[in-house]
This record gives sequence, structure tokens and C-alpha cells, in this order.
Amino acid sequence: MLELLTDPQAWISLATLSVLEIVLGIDNIIFLSIVSARLPVHQQQTARRIGLGLALLARILLLFSLTWMIGLTAPIFAVGEFEVSWRDIVLGGGGLFLLVKGTMEMHHMLEGYGGESVAGTASFAAVIAQIVVLDVVFSLDSVITAIGIAEHIPIMVAAIVIAMIIMLLAAEPTARFVNAHPTVKMLALSFLLLVGVALIADGLHFHIPRGYLYFAIAFSIGVESLNLLASRARRRSREKQAGEAGS
Repeated sequence: MLELLTDPQAWISLATLSVLEIVLGIDNIIFLSIVSARLPVHQQQTARRIGLGLALLARILLLFSLTWMIGLTAPIFAVGEFEVSWRDIVLGGGGLFLLVKGTMEMHHMLEGYGGESVAGTASFAAVIAQIVVLDVVFSLDSVITAIGIAEHIPIMVAAIVIAMIIMLLAAEPTARFVNAHPTVKMLALSFLLLVGVALIADGLHFHIPRGYLYFAIAFSIGVESLNLLASRARRRSREKQAGEAGS
């Protein structure tokens, strides 16, 4: 544990994973806002806190169970000379899941979401149950992403806890930011595809050094940050010109 505290690679992994967990949790935040809105105003905040607290425990248990299965490296069957273990199955299946998840989310972002809000009210217990169950379903991608990026369980747990705390404290501002900048979510979905390919490669016994992933993610975030700053500067310039023209 002390070695992780003094390892720059561990801190980079924690920062990268925390950012991804936050961005990938936007769907959870939107769903949380919709479901809790069915309760009276004085119960909404309590429902969000209890639901996210229970969801955090479920997510950590899911992380440990998948990590334990990945530790099972003994072959269970072979295809020719290629030996397959539970680790290979979990990594390969997780990678395929991320590819499908990322592709479908990109499709929805480009084509648009359908559906209408459900009218009516729900009980306090029913709302919490929905938050926990669907958060576990939605968190599969974030948990598998954590396994694909970080190599140490404490880092994975810390990133998930950080993301969950920020989701609780800054749900509405975070959702507004990502909804106002769809390219940020598209970038995170691209990272999903990247991590998915790396997991499939690991399942096929071809290890991709995580440093390559960190560099690609850091470079993309840097470019997107410059794009956001440039877009903000252009918007201010247009507003200034419009103000001068109006005066």
C-alpha cells in the first residue's frame, strides 16, 4: 500500500480512472434525477443518498467478484493449443461488453433517444430499489473499465468511491456540463472502445501496456480541453461583437 502512495503511475491511474468513472456515470446521474423526482421534494435528497450508498456497496462487491474471477488463471478447457481460463473468459467477455456498450451509446447520442417520462408516483422503498438495481446494471461498464485500466484493487475502489461522492454532491452541475458538451461524453465512449480492445487482447494472451492507454487518454483530454477553451473564446467574441453592434 505504501508503494502505491509513492508510485507516480498509481496516481496517474487513479486520476485517469476517476475522471472516466465520473463521465461514464452521467447516465446514472440522469436516471437518479428522474427516479427521485417521483418522490415528494423533502424525500428526494434522502433517497439519492441512501440509493447511492447502497449502490456503492454493490459496485465494490461486483468489483471484487470480477477481480477474483480474473485471478483464476488455471485452464478450464483448450482450443487446439490455446488454453482458456476463467480470467480469459471474464476479460474477453468484458471487452466485448464495452465494445457493444460504447457502440450503442454512440449510436443513441447521434440518432437521439426515444421514450417518454412515466407519469405517477412511487414509494420511497421502490425508488431506492430502482436506484440500486439499475446502478449495478449501468456500473458494469465502469467496473470493467476499472479492471482494464488499473492493476491494483485499492486504486479501483478509490476511483469508484471518488466518482460516487462526486455523483452525490454534484449530480445536477455534472449532468448540465456533459449535456452542454456532448463531445466530452463521446470522448469517454471512445475510451470505452479503447479499453474494450485492450481487455479482449488480454483475454487472447496479448498484453497491451497500460502506459499506451494512459497516453492516448491524456492526449485526447488535452485536445478536448483546448477545443472547449477555443469554443468558449469564440462564443465570448461573438457576444462582444453582438453587444458592440447593438450599441
